[in-house]
Amino acid sequence: MVRDSIQTMQRVKVGLIGLAAVLLMIGVTATIFGIVSREKPGVAIGAPKADVAANLTAANGASPNAAPTSEPLAELGVAPAASPTPAKP
Repeated sequence: MVRDSIQTMQRVKVGLIGLAAVLLMIGVTATIFGIVSREKPGVAIGAPKADVAANLTAANGASPNAAPTSEPLAELGVAPAASPTPAKP
């Protein structure tokens, strides 16, 4: 009977230590993410610029009434167009 009580107390201690360790890891992670979110984002060479990307998406949705083209990949610039378009002077 005494042995069961000692074993039960040991299991409770191990459980509480595990719970404390998990809570500590969550606290440290939350602190790290809080510090990182306050920092200014670094600008990498060749990284897309947010204002340019926003203007591109606004330009794509600017004319919803326009007739759809038969070459969506060429419109996106992924593939060349089948018929060459004349260069604008």
